[in-house]
This record gives sequence, structure tokens and C-alpha cells, in this order.
Amino acid sequence: MELLIKNGVVYDPKNGIDGEVMDVAIRDKKVVDRVDESKAYVIDASNKLIMPGGVDLHSHIAGPKCNIGRMLRPEDHYKDVEPRTQVKRSGVGYSVPSSFTIGYRYAILGYTTVFEPANPPLKMLHCHHEFRDIPILDKGCFVMFGNNWFVMEYLRDNKLDECAAYVAWTLDATKGYAIKIVDPGCVEAWKWGDVEFLDILWGRPEEIDEPVPRFGVTSREIVRGLCKVNKLLNLPHPIHVHANGLGTPGNYQTTIDTMDCVKDLAEEDRPAIHMTHVQFNGYAGSDWITIRSGAHEIMKYVNANKHVTIDLGQVIFTDTTTMTGDGPFEYKLHLLTKNKWTNADVESEEGAGLVPIHYKKSNFVHATMWTIGLELALLAKDPWRIFMTTDHPNGGPFTHYPRAITWLMSKEARKRTLDKISKRARSRSDLDNMDREYSFYEIAIATRAANARILGLKDKGHLGVGADADVAIYDINPREVDQSRDYKKVRKALSKAAFTIKEGEIVVKDGDIVKSIEGRTYWVKPNLPSDLMNAITSDLTKKFRDYYTVEMENFKIHDRFVTRSTPMPTYYG
Repeated sequence: MELLIKNGVVYDPKNGIDGEVMDVAIRDKKVVDRVDESKAYVIDASNKLIMPGGVDLHSHIAGPKCNIGRMLRPEDHYKDVEPRTQVKRSGVGYSVPSSFTIGYRYAILGYTTVFEPANPPLKMLHCHHEFRDIPILDKGCFVMFGNNWFVMEYLRDNKLDECAAYVAWTLDATKGYAIKIVDPGCVEAWKWGDVEFLDILWGRPEEIDEPVPRFGVTSREIVRGLCKVNKLLNLPHPIHVHANGLGTPGNYQTTIDTMDCVKDLAEEDRPAIHMTHVQFNGYAGSDWITIRSGAHEIMKYVNANKHVTIDLGQVIFTDTTTMTGDGPFEYKLHLLTKNKWTNADVESEEGAGLVPIHYKKSNFVHATMWTIGLELALLAKDPWRIFMTTDHPNGGPFTHYPRAITWLMSKEARKRTLDKISKRARSRSDLDNMDREYSFYEIAIATRAANARILGLKDKGHLGVGADADVAIYDINPREVDQSRDYKKVRKALSKAAFTIKEGEIVVKDGDIVKSIEGRTYWVKPNLPSDLMNAITSDLTKKFRDYYTVEMENFKIHDRFVTRSTPMPTYYG
């Protein structure tokens, strides 16, 4: 099929296109230089906004914690029901939608690529099963290593090559994409009930040099070790880090210390570390009474150091479900909110927890969290190193992305919300004095181009010749709209794409799903020297028998379980 999108107002930051009126030609699932207009299907995009398909690098869309969330919250099912149509499967769920519904709702927003940011290796098969049920989207999953017994033992014993080989074997075996680190060392201590160790960290959230009980390795050493592993394996995405002390006043220093601990490992042409949902790790103050934003301190560091990228974890004032591999944090949240709670531990790997929450404008802490996310973005000097997320569903469902985007684009939109939040929170925020407003070009960076670049997806996030034919068209003319004053028009347009095109096929038209196609799953396949691979295989065989309830061969996931399996080879050294 040939497709020609004519006369749209195009924003394609990777190729330096900033609101130019131009055509986009598509053939064989790719953007091409031109097509024969007489033979192509033509879309008249005059006075419409065109961007590449959205790319989300951090959204909890699949895996066991999502399934537990659906079971924990039956009341969440009835808030948002998707009826069955000739094209769509039926579905339910507001903050934790069912699998098919996730694909439909993202596509309606104009997104075509979404990465699940945290699954333990042993549970990756569950993740891939859910990926098979999520239509339209291209997907990938980050694998958690920050509390893994094998990793901590190898790093303790200074066996970096063996650690790299284990990570490579695991990514290949589980069809994972990147190294995820959640609360390094602390979740393992939590699983063993090491109250003294946790009390130290909860009292001093900036502490990253306390040895993990039984393993004798510190959080700093885990982060540095896995950063070195990431470099050895030449993985496409930097280590993806959920820092210690999440949700604890004073934790902004943890974020800075964690970023700084790998500064000497950075390469000139690529970041060494990605810090995720930084809003949740951006709190200054010593307790819940004195809590304030640490965004200025964090962004002073980020702006001065190119080895770091971050995403926001922006809070939306709504009912949602928090879910994270940070089991200790979820227990603390359960104690604070008195809401129901669930905890899960995964053998010798990781843990997780879930707690419902309702973010309220009148709540001082919730309002402070809301201000921190926006301050992080508005203080950023380089939009290519900061990405718009809500850490779905932790800060709020991804369906609220248009609202978060308009807060970034419109000072008036921010003021309307500031007028309604806790006065104490407002008085401790600098948002009233921040005049910066993101342009459509910068939004295209923060939601498309930069996400694709940091993920190493060269065919995503742009509309140059050879790019995947993933395109979003919105019914708004950015040349005529006043984005600050007309933010409601912007939000409405971004909420329902006029067209979403996935691999050259129209999947959304006028905000409705018109075709459901199968996306692909990206994963990495590191190539190791044969002697190192043989040595690690022998060692792992013994470790699996000692540590796991499953055999090593049963741990591996066959290609047939992976939707349109798309491996990305990398090379050691």
C-alpha cells in the first residue's frame, strides 16, 4: 500500500523540521522520498499537526504486577469500559486497563511504540504473553537486575566479565531489552526482613554506601557495576535506574549521588545512566512537614552533566494505582494511606508491591509532587535529555498525557491548576515564576524523537526517509492556535488523533480504532566470546540448581512466544 499525507504542518525534530508545511510519503511500511499520487491513498492533512508516532520509554503495561493490579482493584474495572466493536475487543480498566485496551488507547493518543520498564527475569514469559495481546504497539521490556543474587555475588567478587556474561545470557534467554535497576540492594534486604538496614536507608535516603546484608555489596557498587556491564555489552539503552529512597523526603540527594557515581564511566557520545520517574525522587526537606521541591538542585546537576537523561513521572490529580518493583516503598505507602496493599517476592531476583492512591489538589504532599514534575521539565536546558512520562500508572494513567503536555505548553493551564492546589504547596513552588512554555517542536522531542534516540531505535521517532511509517496526525493547526491561551483546544486535539498510522496502515481515524494490527517486540541479543559463554553456562547450571525452583532450560523463552520477534544484536567489548 502506498500512502501520501499532503500539506500537513510537520514537526520532526530529528531532521530539524519545525512546523513546515510538507508531504509525507509511505511505501512498504517505511517513509519514502515520494510515491505516485495517482496510485496512492491520499490523506489531506491541510491545517493539521503531523508528528512521528509517539514513543513512550517508561509505562507499566504488561507483566505480573499489572495482572495483580487488575485483581487487587475490581473497582477500577468499571470506571472505564471499552465496548466491543467489529474491530476492537472489549476491555475494562481506568488505571490498569486490560491488555487489548492498552493498545487501543495508546493508538488513539497517536502513540505507536511503548516500553514496559520493569520485569524480573523469572516473570518475563508472563510479560511476553501480555505483549501478544496488546495490539498495534511495538514493545520491549527492561529486565530487573538491581537485587539479583547472581549479579550481587559477581560484583562482590570483582567478576565483571562473568556478571556481563550472566546479564547477556539473561537478556537473550528472556527476550529483554535493557538493564533495569530498582532500589538497588534494598529490595533484597526487604525480602529478608533486615529492619536495621532499612531503617538506616529510610532515615538517610541519600545513603548508597551501606553494604547489603549477606552480599557485602553497596548500592553504589551495584549501579557502577551494571553500568560497566552495559558498556561491555554495548546495549542500545543506558542503565535505567529507579534510585533508592523513592517517596522519602530528602531523597533528591540520592538522585544526584546516583547520577554522579557513574560520571567517570560516561562516553562522550552517549549517556551512561537514565534516571526514571525523577519526580518521585525529587523531594527536599527532612519530613512530610518540611517537604519541598528538590527540582532546582537536581536540574542544576542534569543541566551541567551530559551523561544523564531523566523522565518525569508527572503526577495527575486522579485516582490511580501505584505499582513498582520497590516493595519497601509500597509498604511505607500502605502505612501512610491505610489503603489496601499487596507484596510479591520473586525467588532470587526481585520484589514488587501495589497500593491504590488518589492524588488530590488539596493535599499538600500530592500538590508538591505535582509541582516537582513540572519544575523538572521547565528547568531543563536540553529537551533531548528529559522525557514526558507519568510513570503509568504511578503518577496517573497514560490517557492523561494530553493534560500533562498542556501543563508544559501553557502557563495559563498551569495557573488554572495552581489556583486550586494546596496554598502551602504553592508557596513552596517556583511554578508561578516560571514563564517557559514548551513549543510543539519541544513536545515532539520529549514524546517522540528523544525517547527513540535514548532507546537506540533508529527507525522510530522521526519521519525521514527509511523511518518506520508510524505517523500521528492531529486536528489542530499549530500555526494558528495560541498554545498558552487555547490550551484546551490543544488538549482536545492530542486526546484523539485524527489519524494514527502504524507501519503504513491507518489504525485510527477521527479518534476511533479502525484496524487492529500486530506490533513487534524488540529485544537484544548480545554476542559473547565462546570461552566466556561456555564458562558462564557451566556456572549458571550449578547456580540454578542451588537457587531456583525451575531448571535452567525451563527459564528460557522460545521465539515462538514473542510477538514478531525483533532481536537487535550487540557485540562484546
